[in-house]
Amino acid sequence: MKWFRKWMRTKPGYPIIPEELQTEDVENLGLTKDLEHNELILKRIFHNSSDIVFRKVQKAGQNHWLIIYFTTLVDEELINDHILKPMITTSEKQEDILKTEWLDDQSISIGVTSVTSQITDLVKQVLNGHAAVLTIENCDAMMVKVSAKSQRSLDEPSSEPVIRGPRVGFIENISQNIGLIRSLIKTSRLKMESFTIGELSQTEVVITYIEGIASEAVIEEVRERVSRIKIDGILDSGYVEEFIEDSPYSPFPLVHSTERPDVVAAELLEGKVAILVNASPFVLIVPMNFWTGLQASEDYYIRWPIATFVRWIRFLFISIAIFAPPLYVAITTFNQEMIPTNLVLSIASSREPVPFPAVIEAFLMEIIFEALREAGIRLPKQIGQAISIVGALVIGQAAVLAGIISAPVVIIVSITGIAAFTIPRYSFANGIRLLRFPMLLLAGTLGLYGIVLGLMAIVLHIASLRSFGIPYFTPAAPTTFSELKDVFIRAPIWAKTRRPAATGSNNLVREPAGQKPSPENGEKGKGASE
Repeated sequence: MKWFRKWMRTKPGYPIIPEELQTEDVENLGLTKDLEHNELILKRIFHNSSDIVFRKVQKAGQNHWLIIYFTTLVDEELINDHILKPMITTSEKQEDILKTEWLDDQSISIGVTSVTSQITDLVKQVLNGHAAVLTIENCDAMMVKVSAKSQRSLDEPSSEPVIRGPRVGFIENISQNIGLIRSLIKTSRLKMESFTIGELSQTEVVITYIEGIASEAVIEEVRERVSRIKIDGILDSGYVEEFIEDSPYSPFPLVHSTERPDVVAAELLEGKVAILVNASPFVLIVPMNFWTGLQASEDYYIRWPIATFVRWIRFLFISIAIFAPPLYVAITTFNQEMIPTNLVLSIASSREPVPFPAVIEAFLMEIIFEALREAGIRLPKQIGQAISIVGALVIGQAAVLAGIISAPVVIIVSITGIAAFTIPRYSFANGIRLLRFPMLLLAGTLGLYGIVLGLMAIVLHIASLRSFGIPYFTPAAPTTFSELKDVFIRAPIWAKTRRPAATGSNNLVREPAGQKPSPENGEKGKGASE
């Protein structure tokens, strides 16, 4: 490799630097008082970067300042207005060149500035959208945050739409995402701890929690798991999720992901910890339990009887999503005596021309349905929905007429697909979709016994899972009766006086008791006002 580096140094455009600086660890050097020397080192580091700018500003006929930034990462108007103009104004005064005071932070009208003398730190901050200001006869560099603002607007998240509730979602800018959370929780107890992960991507990761509510054990566990991640690049929060989850082979998600700031704020108020990743609109929340996958943010914005009814609908349809096709296969294959006579005759007549057993029919239709669903997601929005709906109708009708698939299987698979769409959390719904296939296999080989064995395996697996030390099935197992009011039902807001003990043990009291509205309270208020 030495001959290659020597050959590269002979090519036009390669910065010629002293022999003693031609080392591999040039970034570990410190800045010196020689401005030209610093420029050579930095040009060596940023060699072959077409979007890097080295802007020199003179004072009394001599190069006095050097500004370094990437045009693709900064807002150049901020640099012109708040850095270059003060420099030019100062240089026009023609002060004594021996007076080498540099442009201090009082001259720069930008809020975020810092000072560094290490080249490694300077390079890191320049790559994060800062401008480096170096001055003659000074071994420190001023770092000025002039990052370009994100262009995407704060729209409603497409993965979690609501009829009633906030209609703003996270974007790919971590600073704006933090601002969205702080706009909902206005307290100094909301803490943000920053980490840098990724040897090459240098991705900023922030963990946030409410001090005094979140469990110190959970916070420390999150810190430890995030800080031990070693990888070349982090491109989305999904990378971090796979590094920190407890059981990577489980079909159930152990880390909750959301695009909604109100969901993050609600979880933080319960004592959980959120993890934000720069360049990702999805925020991770830990710990997660099984029931979180069946709860939607809108449950807390509509009246509690309606929310409770909707939750029971979800419980019903999650059972249908897992067990409807296996039950059909098991009963029609092994236990026909369980079906009423008229119904079994109808099913038998529809299956008469079909050459495949029921389990093969179900497998074929499930795979076709999943393919149509995936195609509808990947195709352009203008035609994706039409293709998926028309494709399902045409293929299903054609398969029945051709005698390849029976009509009851088409109905069962369609109902199963609709049932999966009622699950509000996308990652949780994916796990439910996956469970249908092993359950179909068990039903096709062992009948109802196979379904019972599969159900036992699912329950035992869920009961054995933990998310950051918290049992996945909590508060149902281990049972905490006072917390079941937000599991099988959605209790009124005024009745939820305590936080979950598993996550908010430092401060269990959410609100004082006795706030149930009543006509008597209204009369008292009226009398007091009079």
